[in-house]
Amino acid sequence: MKILVTGGAGFIGSNFIIYMMNKYPDYQIVNLDKLTYAGNLDNLKEVEKNPKYKFVHGDICDRDTVTKAMRGCDTVVHFAAESHVDRSITGPAVFVETNIVGTEILLEVARDLNIKRFHHVSTDEVFGTLSLTNLGEKFTETTPYSPRSPYSASKAGSDHLVRAFIETYNFPATISNCTNNYGPFHFPEKIIPLFITNALKNKSLPIYGKGKAVRDYLYVTDHCAAIDLILHKGKVGETYCIGGDSERNGEEIADTILDLLGKPSTLKTFVEDRKGHDMRYAMDHSKITAELGWKPTVTFEEGMKKTIEWYKANESWWQKIISKK
Repeated sequence: MKILVTGGAGFIGSNFIIYMMNKYPDYQIVNLDKLTYAGNLDNLKEVEKNPKYKFVHGDICDRDTVTKAMRGCDTVVHFAAESHVDRSITGPAVFVETNIVGTEILLEVARDLNIKRFHHVSTDEVFGTLSLTNLGEKFTETTPYSPRSPYSASKAGSDHLVRAFIETYNFPATISNCTNNYGPFHFPEKIIPLFITNALKNKSLPIYGKGKAVRDYLYVTDHCAAIDLILHKGKVGETYCIGGDSERNGEEIADTILDLLGKPSTLKTFVEDRKGHDMRYAMDHSKITAELGWKPTVTFEEGMKKTIEWYKANESWWQKIISKK
């Protein structure tokens, strides 16, 4: 198999490349990445000299670059996206350009080149928000879309484009909607790496609002395993929800990190809430569990310990990023 991975220098993309190259040493991987602020080739030092790995610096919105990178591949795994909600609130245009226009260009080129499988990686945020009182309610593959931020709206648009290609052109695509990932190489603007790196520097941990907004968390290698299964066993045309069974609110995340690092609770600081803040996400992964045998294997407690140890052991990696801010 020869796979084009878009956004492979980002957090999940780089973990996926490392996971796949370790598991399938005969596979070839082409990594197409624009290297925006969140793209980091340092994430891929483990594989950069592997002859079966190739990096292409380019934009998914550039059709010629996409065509050159995709030619000769049989599979596409599409991670590339602008993904930070706060950045989408202050500057939505780039999210529309990358997440919608870029996805359309990838689909067109993949169709022209007769790609055998196109897998589109999406988010639980396209479904909107859940109640904090009805904790049994979770998103499923049939939940109506109700995006509430420019980021989630742009991802919803890209999902709809993939489905349109499936229905209109009988295009061989699959989609996955995943909960919040965490783990190694996570850019330190997202809540878990931000709180870890701040705590390590004895800086305050900024918690939105009253800290009650809930997210479902999944250790990144479990997400990689799910995509691996979808590629090899998933049914073309299907969508799969990937959940972590680990719902935590913002204050609980802070408390966990401070406790594991032995830092005082006084580092917690409550700040102005995010505009249009979704209060709860939770994903029902029963479909992918029943059909493909996937389920999360890393508990939240185990994953947080592993993540904290990684950030402690790789201070030069995140200090280099923070110094550029």
